[in-house]
Formats: sequence, C-alpha cells, structure tokens
Amino acid sequence: MQEDLKSRALGIENLIDYQEGSVVSREIVRKETGTVTIFAFDKGEGLSEHSAPFDAMVQIVDGTVIITIGGEENTVKKGEMIIMPANVPHALHAVEKYKMILTMIRS
Repeated sequence: MQEDLKSRALGIENLIDYQEGSVVSREIVRKETGTVTIFAFDKGEGLSEHSAPFDAMVQIVDGTVIITIGGEENTVKKGEMIIMPANVPHALHAVEKYKMILTMIRS
C-alpha cells in the first residue's frame, strides 16, 4: 500500500485526476494475493480485448463504461460493479469520462 494512503479515510474520486486523451492509473494495494488499482479514463479511451488468469472486480466510482465480457456488452455506471471471470476475454470503452477501482484476486 502506498505510504500516503495508509490509515485514513479517503475520497475515492479524488485519488486520481482525469487527463485529456489518456488512461491514468494509481496502484493502491499490491500483495501476492492481488492488487487494487484506481483508473481514470477520458471519454473514448479504453482497453482492447484481453484476458487475465485470475478473477477481477470493477467498481465504477464516476461516469459510465461499456465492458464487454465474453462477447456480451455491459453498461456499467457510477455506483455499480461487475465481475470479470478469469480467462474470459474482456474489453473496456469509455462512453464518457469514468473512474474505476480494479480489484484483482490472484488466489
């Protein structure tokens, strides 16, 4: 865990800022068993289809994203979450600017 994030309440949306035409990330926790990372995507940005060998949970903290999992599109909005199963191809596309927390579980 980053030293500046330990043992205090934090405003999630303020942990990272948007950058025009970019995807920005900040790792919050890194352990052998998994990671927690916050991302900020500008409108129109995304991640191309890929898969990971472990389960991941995405929580949207601002905006809206289309997350395609195994060929099925899911519109996920602020206050919602979705599970991306291990070894299933997924992609993300920012309908509007959005921020998300990605929790990856390795064991």
